Amino acid sequence: MKSLEHGSNISVSVENITPFGIWLFVKEKEYFLSYQDYPYFKNQTLNSIQDVQLLHDYHLYWPVLDVDLEIDNLINPEKYPLKSRINTHLTNQSSGRAAARR
Repeated sequence: MKSLEHGSNISVSVENITPFGIWLFVKEKEYFLSYQDYPYFKNQTLNSIQDVQLLHDYHLYWPVLDVDLEIDNLINPEKYPLKSRINTHLTNQSSGRAAARR
């Protein structure tokens, strides 16, 4: 989590981590990032999720996770129809191993 100088407002912070996703506070607005839409946050450590930076006033970056998101992605998700297939890929690998054992 990156904050501004002492006495200044915090530009970005992780407010809550739930079994369903994370609540992010960015520039005085709250956003919910569900694990269904943002699977790369699921099963990560608290420290890696909380280590988020706001770059150039519009770019969110989690250095430990190597995840980049623009704030516009959170405000207007319909403009970004591509979704991560991280869970699909892992599920397919697991299914393939199970099928190979049969």
